Amino acid sequence: MGDVIPRTMLKWRGFFLLSRPVNVLIAMASIFIGAFISGSIEPLARLLMACFAGGLITAAANAINDFFDVEIDVINKPERPLPKGMVTPRAAFLFSMILFLTGISVSFFVNFVAYIIAGVFSLLLYFYSAYLKRTVLFGNITVSLATAFAFIFGGIAVGRFQQSLIPAGFAFLMHLGREIIKDMEDVKGDLANNARTLPVVFGFAAARWVATLVFSLLIVATLMPKIYSIYGNWYFLIVMLGVNSVLVLTISALWQKGEKTNLRLLSALLKADMVVGLAAIYAGKW
Repeated sequence: MGDVIPRTMLKWRGFFLLSRPVNVLIAMASIFIGAFISGSIEPLARLLMACFAGGLITAAANAINDFFDVEIDVINKPERPLPKGMVTPRAAFLFSMILFLTGISVSFFVNFVAYIIAGVFSLLLYFYSAYLKRTVLFGNITVSLATAFAFIFGGIAVGRFQQSLIPAGFAFLMHLGREIIKDMEDVKGDLANNARTLPVVFGFAAARWVATLVFSLLIVATLMPKIYSIYGNWYFLIVMLGVNSVLVLTISALWQKGEKTNLRLLSALLKADMVVGLAAIYAGKW
C-alpha cells in the first residue's frame, strides 16, 4: 500500500507537468487581458469560461506535443514526464484528447464563434505537433498564431475583439522569435529524428538572422501604441525597461554565443518577458 500511494502521486505529478502549468496560466491571462483591453470584462461568466477553455486546450496541446516529441525529448529534454517514465505515451495521448474535447465543449457556452475557433485551433495544434512542427517555419508560424489568438479569443468572449488585435500581434512576433530559438536549442534531437526545422535545413546563421528580424520588428511594433496614444505612459515605461531591453539582450546573445545552455536560458527569459508584456498592456489602459 505504501508503494501504491507514491506511484499514484508520481503519475498525477507527471500529468501536471505534462500540461506545462506556466504556459497554461499565461494563456488564461492572455485571454482575460484580451477582453480587458477591449473595454469590458462583461459578461464575466462567459469570459471566465473562455479562460478555462483556453487553459484546457493549451494543456492539451502541450501534452500532445510531448506525445509526438517523446523520441526527440529523450535527447533534448530527458527531464520531461514521458522520457522519465512518469506518464506512459498512451496515457499522455488520452489525457490530451480529454482536455481537447473538454476545452471545445466549454467554449460552446461562451458563444458560437468561440466554439468554432476552439475547434479549429484544437485541430491545428494537433496537426502542428504531428506534422507541422518538423517543417521549416510552418510549425513556428502555426503555434505563434495560436498563441496570438488567445487575446482575440478573450475579445470575442465579451463581443469586442478589435482592440485585442494589438497584443495579438505582439504575441505572434514574440512567440515566433522564441520558437526559432527553441528550434536552435533542439537541433541535436531534431537531426536525429529527421525534423526539418529552420536551423536544421538552413543552419544556425539563417536562424539567427530570422530571429533577429522578428525581434527587431517586435521592438518597432511596441513603440506604435505610444506614438499613436493608444496606451499610456505606464505601458511605455514597462515595455521599454521590461520587454524591449530583454529583446535587445536576446539579439545580442544570439550573435555572441550558440551553446545549448545559453539558448535554453534565452528561451526561459523570453517566456518570463511575455508576462512583463502582459503587465505593460494592462498598465497601459490606466
